[in-house]
Amino acid sequence: MKKWILITLACSFLSISTPVYSDTVTIRADNWFPMNGDPKSATPGYMIELATQIFNEAGHTVDYRTMPWERAVKSVRSGQFDCVVGAYPEDAPDFIYPTASWGLDEAAFYVKKDEPWRYTGLDSLAAIKIGLIGGYAYDEAFDNYIKANINGNYQFIKGDNALENNIKKILAGRITTTVESPVVMLAKLKEMGHQDKIIDAGKLGEAEDIFIACSPAKESSKALIKLVDEGTSKLRQSGELQKILSKYGLKDWQ
Repeated sequence: MKKWILITLACSFLSISTPVYSDTVTIRADNWFPMNGDPKSATPGYMIELATQIFNEAGHTVDYRTMPWERAVKSVRSGQFDCVVGAYPEDAPDFIYPTASWGLDEAAFYVKKDEPWRYTGLDSLAAIKIGLIGGYAYDEAFDNYIKANINGNYQFIKGDNALENNIKKILAGRITTTVESPVVMLAKLKEMGHQDKIIDAGKLGEAEDIFIACSPAKESSKALIKLVDEGTSKLRQSGELQKILSKYGLKDWQ
């Protein structure tokens, strides 16, 4: 899915000389904390802190804002903005990706605590209502199943509060389950005060790398991605990566 994670960072003085073509690097994504969250918060997400550290040390500022995922991908694809964070290659295969990932992510099904349903494979999806987020890539087999069963009982929701609304739908009995990254779901349930009301009902697929990814329409993207690869390596070697991750209760995925 668009996105579970293990990661880390902090502040290190990088001397990266790769040229970039703009003073401001624009980043857009939906709220997917702890990867990225409130732009005005002291903890805007570890991916935002990574990007800010790397691009600032290269002499650039970061303009980060949130918007629905589909719109973020579309806007970056067209070149209106530079990059998205929290992306799978399946989300936007035409984007420019670094070699270095910024975490590992896995997806899981979540249900109300007293719900007996458990995910045991694609066949177990037939008789339930599923709440999904529009524009997300979850798992190749699952995504293909959804496309092949377009008349199935699936509800797609968009917007910056999509996960929150799906949680509310589960608690109200309007859907049986939703699919989300465990670390993201845990953070959202804690924020909403529902940690004891929603439980894991089974994993979907294997953990996959997630990335910052930049626009295929901008000449500057390759230089930005080169900065990401160089900067991620330096942050890891200096221990700054883990310092940043520790702020979010995470560990380096490598």
